[in-house]
Amino acid sequence: MLLLVSQAGAELSAERVVQLYGAQTERLYREWQRLVLTLRREPNESIRLRDVNAFFNQRIRFAEDIEVWKQVDYWATPLETMSRGAGDCEDFTIAKYFTLRELGVAPEKLRLTYVKARIGDAASTVTQAHMVLAYYVTPAAEPLILDNLIGSIRPASQRPDLTPVFGFNMDGIWVAGSKTPNSGAERLTRWRQLLDKMHAEGFLP
Repeated sequence: MLLLVSQAGAELSAERVVQLYGAQTERLYREWQRLVLTLRREPNESIRLRDVNAFFNQRIRFAEDIEVWKQVDYWATPLETMSRGAGDCEDFTIAKYFTLRELGVAPEKLRLTYVKARIGDAASTVTQAHMVLAYYVTPAAEPLILDNLIGSIRPASQRPDLTPVFGFNMDGIWVAGSKTPNSGAERLTRWRQLLDKMHAEGFLP
């Protein structure tokens, strides 16, 4: 089932956020609200991408799930990430994805994408699992990559350190190289759990 992000997140009151996650979350949440309200008036989608990418890269500290959540693998909602001020690559990607959807970026343009990230120089064969947000101007276009590892948004061809494995969004799952989704994203248990949490928060309608 396709779920659409409305303006619910930006309209969720700061008081409700404090009730859920404590007073320490309010400052960052209000900054996020201002970002969303400002960028809704920005017609240039490239600027929206740039500013959303920078917002989370600059304000969220990278930390592994075991440190932040005392779990090996945990997908945090954007509000949960703001509450801790820290997250791993999946949390950065999730926060950017839902913020851009909040700003009206078409769902087919965005995919949360698992990659193998090369560690070391070009000759290295050592990789680790990583997640980035891929933006497609058109379905057949080369994607732009929003990544917490670097500040700039670059075309995929300029990120030879990343090898795509699969991407997904509300519409389905794309195995690397596929032009059409192979299955529905509801197969991803952590994705379903994430959406349930966001509905409970009131971030998703």
